Formats: sequence, structure tokens, C-alpha cells
Amino acid sequence: MVDHVGVSMVDLVKKRILQDLISDWGRIIYHMAVAALSASIALSLPFIVSFIAKNILIYWAMIRNEKIFVISVEMALAILLTILFRSMGRNWKDRKLSHMARNAGLIFVTPARGLLSRRRKKKLKEKQGFARDVMVMGSTGFRTFVDANGDLHQVIQNCREAKIMLLNPFGEGASARAESILAPSTTLESFREQIGKSIAFLKGLKAAKKNIKLKLYDDSPLFKLTILDDVIWIQHYHSGLDVQLMPEYVFKHDQNLGSLYNLFYQNFFTKWNHPNVPEYDLESDELVYRNKAGNEVKREKFDGRNAEVPSKAKPDYHSISRNGNPLERNFHLLHRNHKDCFCRLTHGFALI
Repeated sequence: MVDHVGVSMVDLVKKRILQDLISDWGRIIYHMAVAALSASIALSLPFIVSFIAKNILIYWAMIRNEKIFVISVEMALAILLTILFRSMGRNWKDRKLSHMARNAGLIFVTPARGLLSRRRKKKLKEKQGFARDVMVMGSTGFRTFVDANGDLHQVIQNCREAKIMLLNPFGEGASARAESILAPSTTLESFREQIGKSIAFLKGLKAAKKNIKLKLYDDSPLFKLTILDDVIWIQHYHSGLDVQLMPEYVFKHDQNLGSLYNLFYQNFFTKWNHPNVPEYDLESDELVYRNKAGNEVKREKFDGRNAEVPSKAKPDYHSISRNGNPLERNFHLLHRNHKDCFCRLTHGFALI
């Protein structure tokens, strides 16, 4: 695993150098083409002006008495002006939506399907996450970073530090998410198998001295969230649909206090630091519970024997938790408020 990580790091550096070299040569060729085009236009101007001066009076004498031609020109101009004004109005509305998107921190929306879109998205994530801190919150993580074609497969191996949150395979959230997807191949057993493969993959990286931390949460997943330095990628876990069918929204950190980047960033760390979300020790296969100060409270072996039987119904975040803990109630209220906010956001910016 150490050799594999080292080779992948070298390959990624070589790839980045080649991409930068190609980009530099592309800029040089572009500027040369623009300079050549502008020079050719400048040299041809005298011939163009001379041609117009000689022939415009002749052509005008031929067409000024042609009523049908004049009427056709008027109609064409009317149509062109109508299209122009409608385009200006549409552009004005688009500018207003773009301004609102920038105020919310939204900089990019990727479509759910499309080979070119997926390749572009993967390259952007590899560029943004190279040798930086990575934070991920998802369901199983298998298609995200375990699969060789996953967007974060190279990112997780070449990052500086990774904080990852996945579903507890024996929790109610995994059961609710698995039952909400109608695909026959998606079952609770397949969910648990994928989470097990993700844990094994992260254990391999941990053995290769990568700084990897994993936590397992019990709630039903709300969105798939990836934080790469100052950029957040987010997809909504829609009930009954595979998350791969949902568009992905990109938010960038800036000085704007109204940016939704801050909301999603706080949501991640609120959940990460919650006492009821244990850390998975990748070396001893134990769940480590910590208090708010970060001090270890207890450990338990992660084998599913002590887990509660998953409920068939979806967890109700509007009700009070069974132990009546006020921290638990506040956490679920925060979860519900973020879900409402995200639904309004996706509805407002779907056309951008």
C-alpha cells in the first residue's frame, strides 16, 4: 500500500506538470492567433473601405426603388430587434439569478449525467484536494473513494488529512436509506458490504501512514458533502433515488457572511464533534466515544452484536430522542433546518 500511494503521488505530480505545460503552450498559441488575426484585419481595412466606396452607390441605385426588397428589410429588422430585446431581457434576469447565486456562494452546478461532465468534475476535485485537507460525509463511500473511477479515489490517497463520516451499517439510518431506494440490487446487506469495503480501504491507507480519521453516524443521510480546502461539493440524498442521479452544487468560501458555504461547513463539524457520533479506530476496530472536549469516554468493539435492531420505518427527526437529552434534540432540530434550507436552495438555483 505504501508503494501504491507513492507511485500514485508521483504519477499525479507528473500529470499536473504535463497539464500545466500544455496549458502554457495553449495560451501562447492563442495569443499568436489573436495577433495574426488582428494584423490581417488591419491590413485588409483599406481594401474593404475602397470596395464599399466604389460599389455602395451602385447597389443603392439598383435597390432603392424595389418596394418588396425594402419591406423585406423592414420585416427582417423588426424580427431581429424583437429577438434582441427579448435576449436582453432574458440576460437581465439571468444576471439577477447569477448575482443571487454569488451571494449564496454558489459558483458551479454539475448535471447529474454526462461523461464529459463527470470527467471534468473528477479532475476539478483532484486538483482542489491535492495535498490538502479533505472532509467527506456520505452514506457508504464505496463509489466515492473506493472505486477506482470514484471522484475522490486519488484525492483520498494524496491528501494531507482526511476526515470521513459514513453511515453506521448497523444503525437506523443505513436501514432507512437502503429501504428508500427501489432498485432491487440495493439492500441493507449490500449497504453493509459497501461500508465494510470502505473501512478496509481506509485501514489500508492508515497502515500506509496516511492521516485518516473515520466516524460512523446513525442518522438517515441528508446530503453527500465533500469539503476540499475552500470549496464544498454537495449532493442531496433524495428519498427513493440514487444520489448519482442528483446534480452536484459547488460552494466557495468568501468574505460574504450570507454564503451557504459557512452553513454546510458548520453542519459538518457540528456532526463531527457530536458525542453520539463515535470515531472508528482503524487499528483496533473499536468505536471510540468522546465528549465535547475531545476526551475519550468509552470504547466498544465494532462487530454489530451490541447494535440495536434497525427499525423498518424512517427515523423521525421531529420527535424527541429516546434518552431525552437536550443536546440530542438540538442536533436533530439543526438537521431538520438544514434540510429545509437545502431544499429551498436547490429549487431556487435549478435553472442556473
